Amino acid sequence: MNKRSGNVLGLATPLRAWAQRSAFIVFFALAIVLLILGRADTPAVERVRTAVNDAVAPILELATSPVATVSDAIVNARELMEVRATNEALRQENERLLQWRAAAQRLEDENRLLRDLNELTIEPRTRYITARVIGDQGGAFVRSVLVSAGTRDGVAKGQAALTGKGLAGRVAETGRRAARILLVTDMNSRVPVLVGQSRDRAVLAGDNSPMPELLYFSPGVQIRVGDRVVTSGHGGAFPSGLPIGVVTEVRENEVRVEPYVDWSHLEFLRLVDYELPRILTSAEDGLAKAGVQAKEAAEAKTPAADAGKAVMEPTR
Repeated sequence: MNKRSGNVLGLATPLRAWAQRSAFIVFFALAIVLLILGRADTPAVERVRTAVNDAVAPILELATSPVATVSDAIVNARELMEVRATNEALRQENERLLQWRAAAQRLEDENRLLRDLNELTIEPRTRYITARVIGDQGGAFVRSVLVSAGTRDGVAKGQAALTGKGLAGRVAETGRRAARILLVTDMNSRVPVLVGQSRDRAVLAGDNSPMPELLYFSPGVQIRVGDRVVTSGHGGAFPSGLPIGVVTEVRENEVRVEPYVDWSHLEFLRLVDYELPRILTSAEDGLAKAGVQAKEAAEAKTPAADAGKAVMEPTR
């Protein structure tokens, strides 16, 4: 029995050794054959390759599903952390907004009590229309422009015409589809203004030049280069505080103001209705009356021999 087992083991050992030696050669030859068949790309090889891919696809999908599941879990966890952080930030912001809301309500209550106490008149609401400049009627005797908005759009005579930098003029004439804007540089324009930090009253008068002139300021007023000029609100034509320009020239009996508006790039104008109470019959009457009042006040404070003169600092 032992002799027979020894014979079998002795026979199997050379076969196993031969198989191990020849396995590399067999697989190498098989790889070359498959490579040649793959390069030939015959229909039979394509069908075999397709069948192998179909058979292997479920195995690969099953093998990669745990990886995809873990990846999705990581993404979901990251998104959950971001959502929690966002919720925390929103909660803190909500608390801040609630605090601001409480403060605003408190200030609103205080303002209402103060208005009731002082009988303060709230400034009127504003309505505006933005219109394109479609025509320039500039000439030797007029400085005005046409805009593409009229009465059908709510434009009315006397409304202020503004740019993003300041007051450009006022609505002088209105049609159904267009309106004419009288610029502050026009010789017919008179605007009551306040000058400098001391807010001295004067009248800005256009003379068809790029820089209108200040008139009817009180004697003794020291006007300096760089003083800011804004509307005063007198006469009911414009509200107070609209920016117009800055003083650029101060000479004897002559003060020039350079408007903030860039006349060479005037493309759009905002026509604003401040819903001011029309105490006067028209804006022109208001401007004229304001100019007369300022002139009378200046003449009343000026001696007869020095009427119309004011103390001004020369341009440096």
